[in-house]
Amino acid sequence: MKRIVQCSILAAAVAATSAAAGAANAQAGGYGGPSGKAAPAGYSGPSDVPLMSAKELLEKGKDDQYARLRGKLVSHKGGEDYEFADQSGRMTVEIDAKHFPAGVKIDQNTMVELTGEFDKDLVGESTLEVKQIRVVGN
Repeated sequence: MKRIVQCSILAAAVAATSAAAGAANAQAGGYGGPSGKAAPAGYSGPSDVPLMSAKELLEKGKDDQYARLRGKLVSHKGGEDYEFADQSGRMTVEIDAKHFPAGVKIDQNTMVELTGEFDKDLVGESTLEVKQIRVVGN
């Protein structure tokens, strides 16, 4: 019985150490632009969603449609809100920290491709809820 308890304590210690190391590694990537706050990393991959401009999405986008934007995250507005800019204009995008690519630092000079669901508000600011970020250059 004593051995089982010792093994259980050892397994708990290993799990706690692994969780702490994972959290530290997750903090290595993310957004590191003007807010100065790093966001944890996430998944990135290809998309078949048509590429649009911020202006086109804001003017012609339909609520809940999936859209893809290419440009830069020029600032962190707080929480999950970032200001996105491309050649056509600017808009707010919502990015959960888990969607940032693992181990990749993204700042205001990094060209990214965002894929997500458009939230068209009749009153207030329309946003893109980002589901995927892919770095396409600096």
